[in-house]
Parts: sequence; structure tokens; C-alpha cells
Amino acid sequence: MAPPSNSIIVTTEKSNNNDFTLLQVHDSESTMFLEKKQKAASPKQFRWFLLLKLHKVLTCLSWLTTGFKATFALVKKRISLSDTGDEDPKYRGRLYRFIKVFLALSICALVVEIIAHFNKWNLNDMMIQPFEVQGLLQWSYVAWLSFREDYVAPFVLLVSRFCIVLFLIQSLDRLVLCLGCFWIKFKKIKPTIEADAYDVEDPSSFPMVLVQIPMCNEREVYAQSIGAACQLDWPKDRILIQVLDDSDDSNLQLLIKDEVSTWKEKGVNIIYRHRLIRTGYKAGNLKSAMSCDYVKDYEFVAIFDADFQPNPDYLKLTVPHFKGKPDLGLVQARWSFVNKDENLLTRLQNINLCFHFEVEQQVNGHFLNFFGFNGTAGVWRIKALEESGGWLERTTVEDMDIAVRAHLNGWKFIYLNDVKVLCELPESYEAYKKQQHRWHSGPMQLFRLCLPAIITSKISTWKKANLIFLFFLLRKLILPFYSFTLFCVILPFTMFIPESELPLWVICYVPIVMSFLNILPAPKSVPFLVPYLLFENTMSVTKFNAMVSGLFQLGSAYEWVVTKKTGRSSESDLLAFAERESKSSNEDKILRRRSESGLELLGKLKEAEKPQKKKRNRLYRKELALAFLLLTASARSLLSAHGVHFYFLLFQGLSFLVMGLDLIGEQVS
Repeated sequence: MAPPSNSIIVTTEKSNNNDFTLLQVHDSESTMFLEKKQKAASPKQFRWFLLLKLHKVLTCLSWLTTGFKATFALVKKRISLSDTGDEDPKYRGRLYRFIKVFLALSICALVVEIIAHFNKWNLNDMMIQPFEVQGLLQWSYVAWLSFREDYVAPFVLLVSRFCIVLFLIQSLDRLVLCLGCFWIKFKKIKPTIEADAYDVEDPSSFPMVLVQIPMCNEREVYAQSIGAACQLDWPKDRILIQVLDDSDDSNLQLLIKDEVSTWKEKGVNIIYRHRLIRTGYKAGNLKSAMSCDYVKDYEFVAIFDADFQPNPDYLKLTVPHFKGKPDLGLVQARWSFVNKDENLLTRLQNINLCFHFEVEQQVNGHFLNFFGFNGTAGVWRIKALEESGGWLERTTVEDMDIAVRAHLNGWKFIYLNDVKVLCELPESYEAYKKQQHRWHSGPMQLFRLCLPAIITSKISTWKKANLIFLFFLLRKLILPFYSFTLFCVILPFTMFIPESELPLWVICYVPIVMSFLNILPAPKSVPFLVPYLLFENTMSVTKFNAMVSGLFQLGSAYEWVVTKKTGRSSESDLLAFAERESKSSNEDKILRRRSESGLELLGKLKEAEKPQKKKRNRLYRKELALAFLLLTASARSLLSAHGVHFYFLLFQGLSFLVMGLDLIGEQVS
């Protein structure tokens, strides 16, 4: 009997080897069955499908609306609570006035372009004939088009091409550095030390090492830096720790003295120094310390800033590299950041500094035996410091200054990428901005001062070229110049002058490739590729302003602001430190001091703990002005349907807005 028309036939076949049974399912009318199944998808199910999609859309819109409301409320609160005098005028200056004028002109140009767009003047780049002109406004617009094409566009095109050339040269330099780093990794090249450099059983075979901890008003971190230095694994009679305190807070001075006395009672060879005349910032502090009579007994000096915590084996990993290398002047270790994941600002800083240490320092150290001293986490041969002129107070980058002078005197440097010293990144935009201002104005001061010495020095022509063109001009001057000029000035300018429009590869492809290369040393930061690209362009205004002020000795070129610390790097060690060292409180320790009345000191500490004036987040006017400028240019590009140009300007403008409202980094409630 034939099967029913809508039945399914199931047959089984047994294989020859009896190992398995084959099951086959046959649909007698598969086509008809599918058609009936499709008909089964009734209009009711289709309505449910549409309702589900609508629900998802409404949920998304609700989420976006809530986010916009929260952001708008935060921005409104930030503006209402900010003080217009918060930002020091010297950080704005002439550049801020230039940006304001540029912004005003851009807004006027955008209004004219909108009128021309809706009146269909030159909509498709077809020039209007003179007899078609109607009214004074249209005549002015047509005259502007002619003037723009003949005079303005060629000049803008010339400047943009010049900046593009600089951009490509700097990108090539970055690519060469990455290839050099790859070669070092591929060949597994590392600095080596002589076997059995020092006899562990004979402490007298260890060289005399001086450890210096310069600090100034470092209330949050002084204890952790002193504690880490005092636990360095080195013979006690071959090491001396100098705590170089430049604090102007008498209560804080007493706290640091108390900490030094505590370690001294435990047998650590440590002394406290405070200058009566505090000139020259950190350079003056180090210079004063090196003038002590007992320094002549020491061969090496290790320097740590107040937020740095070297591991106990730091000296045993660095000092042996000097053995058998009389021309070696510096051994530099790498920085490691305890708060790199604290917020978006610290994550982006970590990307930058990882590239600096992993690529720049390592490649220059291996192929050139020279790099800029980082000011901390390094060990100097004292003879190299003395023969190079010692610490000078002429710039705000005393570390780079002594490195350049030592290099000119023939001393070599070694960089140890595997030796890491824990430290802290600035968590607020205010602290980071001031740090970057000092780091980019100082090299330009130094370049002015060192150029004659570099030219007349006895080093090879290749080393002179490296110092002048790569170390100073390309990486310290050209980089902030083209970054600000090309992406913050010329790019928005070309939106109003389409005849000189920048090609897509300049604003998209090459920057993304370079940002990807920058992010490779910190692979966990790959998701932050686009924010990093926008962040670097946003910081270009601060770096450009600092570079100009340092080069021409303007404004705050010689100002030194101590980077604010939070003391996060000590949080993980505090409990262990308390359990290991003492169960008594600060008050108990103070009462045991013989040098000063414990009750008097305790009263001073109580007074110092009184709540200070409440801090607020700031508004940064240059960043806000550039934000509105770029958003204006993005609106103009939208009229011309520029595509990628519009999106780049939009997101870059929003990133400037975030910086200007201080919505990145540590937030003060």
C-alpha cells in the first residue's frame, strides 16, 4: 500500500560488518512540506516579530536618552561649578587667542556655507555666471570662491604638503624603531654581565653605592619610597641612602624625619637632608647632595623619585653591568605602573610609555649606546657625572641635560628592559597636562643651550646628526608641530577650502597604522586603539604650546610643578608593611622621639590633618575652543558629504570636548 501523501518514510540499512546501522529519513513531498511550513508562519507570528524588533529599538533609544541626559547633567554641573579663573592664563596665552579668532572665522564661514547650500549656490562645484548673481551676499560669496581658489588654496596646500612630509618622516622613524625592536626580540639580544661579578661571601668586593631619593611635598608617597630603598639587598656598610627633602611644609618635614629615624634605628645607613636655600628644583637638590664630603667615598649613585619602589634585587641587577666597562656611565631600568588600569587616562598613558621604554629606549640603547636619562630608576657612575659637569639648574629637564653632556664626553649607556621599577602615573588630567608641559618645553630649552656644544664636540658626525635631527628636532620639535598644525588647524581649514582637501590616507590609514605600532608593546590595550589616536591628537595642543614656549623662552617655560601623586602604589604594601614592621601607631612612635617634644609634634600633625579646601575639576579653554572649532568644521564637511573627514572631525571634536570639560581621568566630586 502506498504511503500517505504527507507521510515521512524511515528505512534502516545494516552494514556488512555489523558495526553500525544506517538510519535514513525520506520526506515524500519535501517541497510541499516546506511550502506548508512557510504558510504556517502566520501574520500573527510576523506581528510578534515586528513587536520584538520594535521593543529592541525602543530599549536602545531609552538607553541612549538616559546616557545623553546623564552626560548633559554632568556637563551642566561641571560648567556651573567651575571657576573661570581656575586655569592659569599663562597656559593659554597667544595660542588661545589664535584659536578663538580661528573659531570665530569658522563659525562665520559655516553660516555663509549653509546659506549657499540651501540657496544652491555652487552646489555641485559649478561656477555661477555673472548674470546669474542675485544680491550682494551672493556676489560676495562668488568673489570669495574666486579669491579662495586663486590665493588661499595654493598657500594652504603648500603648508599641508610640508606638514605631510614631516608626518611621513616621523612615521618612517617610528617604523624603523619598531623594526629595530623586532630585531632585538627576534635575536633575543640582552645586555650581559660578567659571571661572578661580585663575591657574595665577601661584602668588601661590592662597590660603594649612594642611593638618592629627591622629594618635594610628597606626603602621599614618601614612606613607600624610603621603605623600598631601605630594603635594597646590598651590604649595609657599602650603601648610603640620602633622603633629599625639599618640602616647604614643616609638618611634612617632621614626618619624613620620623620615617628616616625609624629605619636608622633598624640599622639602615640613611640620612635626612633639607636645603635652607631651595633653588634649581630637582637639579639644585641633587647638586647640593653631591657636594657632601662623604660622596667621594662612593663609586655609583642610584636615583629614585618619591613614588618609585625598586625591588630588593635592583642593585644586584644593575650595578654588576659596570664591572669591566670603564666607559659605561649609566644603567637605566624600565618603569612599571601600578595604576595603569585605574581609568582611561592612565590606560592611554601606559600605551605611550610602554612604547617609549620597550621600543625607543631599548633600540637607542642597543644600537647607539645612548638615550635620554629618565631622571629616576637609573644608576650613574659618579665619575661620569663629575666629568660631564654635574647637575645644572639651567633647564627643567636636568635628566636629559646630564645625559646629553655625558654622551658628548664619550660615556656609554645601557638600558635594561627586564628590570622594572614600580611607580605611579598621574591620574588627573590637570597633573598630566602640567607634566607634559614640562616634558616638552624643557627639551627645547636644552636644545638652544646644547646646540653649540654638540656641533663643536669630538663625537662622530653620525652621533651629532642623531642628537640634532632625531633626538631633538624630529622627536621633540617636529612631532608636536605637525600633529597640532596638520590635524587641529589645517584639517578643519580645508573643510572650508575644498581645493586643498587632505587625502584620506593622511587622516585615516597612516595614523591608524602608526597608532597600531605604538600599541603593540601593550597588547592588552588594543581595544583602545581609536581612543589612543584621538587622545594623542588632543594632547598635541599642550605639547605644541610647551614646545613653542620652551624654544622661544615664553611664559611658563621654566616653571616646575611637582606631579601630583595619590599614593596608590603603596596601598597593596601597607598591610604587609604594618604587620612586618610595627604594630604601633604614628602617635606612639612620635612620643618616643628624643629630638623634639612628642606632644608638640602630635599637635602639629593633628593640625595638618584638618580638611583642606575642596578641590574642583577645571575647564580648559584651549581644548574647549578647539572642540567647537572641529565640530564646526565637521558640520561644514557634512554639507559636502566628505565621509571619513566628517567622522574624524566629529570624534576628534568630541575628544577635545571631553578634555576641555575635564571628564577624563580622576574626577573630583
